[in-house]
Amino acid sequence: MLPLSAAHADGVTVRDVHLENSEEGYRLSAAYDLELNRGLEDALARGIPLYFTTEVEIIRPRWLWFDSKEVSRTQTVRISYNVLTRQYYAAMTGRIHQSFTSLDDALSMVRRPNRWLVADQNTLKPGETYEVAVRMQLDVAQLPKPFQVHAMNSSDWRLSSDWQRFTFKAE
Repeated sequence: MLPLSAAHADGVTVRDVHLENSEEGYRLSAAYDLELNRGLEDALARGIPLYFTTEVEIIRPRWLWFDSKEVSRTQTVRISYNVLTRQYYAAMTGRIHQSFTSLDDALSMVRRPNRWLVADQNTLKPGETYEVAVRMQLDVAQLPKPFQVHAMNSSDWRLSSDWQRFTFKAE
């Protein structure tokens, strides 16, 4: 694995990203710097859920042919606010659902998600070198339709990192 420089674009910075080999397969460990702007905080306070999607691609470079995309996975964390209970909720693609008293605590699931299984043990060949690409963004396509139109025309709703790329040698 090569040392990483942080990738930053429009409010999200990818840092500390790497793959780990485990008994089940290869897990992605990542951390993000993320701050919501006032417009997103207001939308959340009014009951509009926000969806943060992490994308990961694992590509095997080939010399005489096009590169082979071995893995392409996404994971989404949904942050919402309930005005009646004054609780924030974070749900991760159907696996984890927690309530929090503060927005900052709820965003911790976005900033530092659990190690996520992105490839089975048999997916990557031991000894091969792969290029891994990771990015995280506010997924406006999952917003209610009226807000999708507004999000396309407002810079407040453009929250995304650049692709962070690194090499990984499978074990």
